[in-house]
Amino acid sequence: MKQSIKQLVPHPLLAPVRETYLALRRLPAVPGAYLHPWRRTSLAALDKLHGMYAGQRAFIIGNGPSLRNTDLSRLGQDFTFGLNRIYLMFASMGFPTSCLVAVNDLVVQQCQDEMQNLAIPRFFSWHSHRYLPMSTPRENVPTFLYTTYESPRFSGDVRGRVWEGATVTYVALQLAYHMGFSRVILIGVDHDFVSKGEANKTVVSQGDDDNHFSPHYFGRGFRWQLPDLDTSEMAYTMARHAYERAGREVIDATVGGKLTVFPKVDYNSLFK
Repeated sequence: MKQSIKQLVPHPLLAPVRETYLALRRLPAVPGAYLHPWRRTSLAALDKLHGMYAGQRAFIIGNGPSLRNTDLSRLGQDFTFGLNRIYLMFASMGFPTSCLVAVNDLVVQQCQDEMQNLAIPRFFSWHSHRYLPMSTPRENVPTFLYTTYESPRFSGDVRGRVWEGATVTYVALQLAYHMGFSRVILIGVDHDFVSKGEANKTVVSQGDDDNHFSPHYFGRGFRWQLPDLDTSEMAYTMARHAYERAGREVIDATVGGKLTVFPKVDYNSLFK
């Protein structure tokens, strides 16, 4: 069917046709994504956050092994976005991150009990809401973002659809932009994985995790998806351009990281 469409439709029209098809495929999820009580509460929370931190800086903390060589205790006075299972490091950090962002279904599904016990704001993908019991007290319901896997874009306003860009870091970059931060600093975004294989393929860990800061991060028996570094690089490039157009910046202070999209800075120089 796809090949037939490609043969019948002129090339300049393929992109609009594809976007129309994807929009129609998303249509059944749209009412819940905007009208469900949890999402209405989320939209109200995102309204309040819009531009709240204008002119300030924030750190987005990845989960790479380089965090073991990064003095995170220096971040206690900064706004920090923690990703996925960063809470495994809270004890050694000496403080929790300012918030937690998690959008991968497998991560939320397997870690929801741990995440629900965190006393910090949490931002989850809307499609993962099915893993939270409907009996969850309203005060413990996270802020849901309507994230999708299709139609690449950078959303400076995350009250609408947010493209995931194959990495939770990209979602955090969009959230930071929405909140008004003018300087966003990446750390622990190693952009380098020991595990290799087909992008986005679901695998089950057979032992200790060598891809993250803790061997228990995706430890034995944990289901996770292999990285899609090419798509994430495309997403990061979109983020860099969006920030630059707005007179803002994203810089990369990851110790020894392999990502080359953003300007590199020495981590320790940020605290002088």
